[in-house]
Amino acid sequence: MHKTIVIAEAGVNHNGDIRLAKRLIDAAAEAGADYVKFQTFLAEKLVGKDAEKAAYQKANSTDKEESQLMMLKRLQLSQNDHLELIRYCGSKQIKFLSTAFDLESIDFLFSLDLDLFKIPSGELTNYPYLKKIAALGKPIVLSTGMADMKEIQESFNVLVDSGASPDNITILHCNTDYPTAYSDVNLKAMQTIRKTFNTPVGYSDHTLGIEIPIAAVALGATIIEKHFTLDNQMEGPDHKASLEPEALKAMISAIRHIEVALGHGRKEPSQSELKNKIMARKSIVASKTIKKGTRFSEDNITTKRPGHGISPMLWEQVIGTIATKDYLEDDLI
Repeated sequence: MHKTIVIAEAGVNHNGDIRLAKRLIDAAAEAGADYVKFQTFLAEKLVGKDAEKAAYQKANSTDKEESQLMMLKRLQLSQNDHLELIRYCGSKQIKFLSTAFDLESIDFLFSLDLDLFKIPSGELTNYPYLKKIAALGKPIVLSTGMADMKEIQESFNVLVDSGASPDNITILHCNTDYPTAYSDVNLKAMQTIRKTFNTPVGYSDHTLGIEIPIAAVALGATIIEKHFTLDNQMEGPDHKASLEPEALKAMISAIRHIEVALGHGRKEPSQSELKNKIMARKSIVASKTIKKGTRFSEDNITTKRPGHGISPMLWEQVIGTIATKDYLEDDLI
């Protein structure tokens, strides 16, 4: 059985408070996630001083005039914060991840010896960024929100040409709208990506519910990433499009059920259902009293349970043959 990697995306839902970040780690661990992921950036390296917030960031903020730079400065974790959160993750038996949003942050995360590098959708066309991550020799998870197949191909080529092994790249289908409307998910695109690049695929979800990530697992996702928060009503750019802890737990539980249910792919009876086979299937039986020497016909035989007699699939072979003994109604032929 393949185990889907579930990344609980805390992102910036800690609101710049390391105590809140630790509570998010608690919730992710309790829900059964494999990783809890944050975001690593130096605000002044990420955005220009005049950059406006995205529409969803404005909608979820009380300060409509605040620049994106000022917002990100409030949400930035220090290097010491990272070290403290990694230690805390270790105490909770959950793995720590973070996404770097600038070149210096890539270097810092590499120094932490994390399991993999997640490339966010916004960096998919950032050539220096892609090249730097590719050279690290780490497994790569590439998100593809806002991208078409040509852009994904170009980014994939940069990664491979810069030293990344194609076998070490997982591509995530994604829609970068918060929240994503169900009509915009286009989940079948994940399968198109898998066929085109012959790589493992996954899904980074921004819908409000838990159904779409579960469906993605059924369609072959090897990684699921989902934003979560302690409370949807908190102020901040991502809280409204994030799952609360109980919903995160329900999503992960359902994913684990789907993993088991997908099975091995061979169509054959399970051991558990074999006991029901005889009682559920039918046999050829007498539909009335039949005397020895009578020819079997559609007038004197029928099919009924149980199924330990002659199979109805042999109906044509039985029709026209001669009874070698007497039969009462419902006797097995």
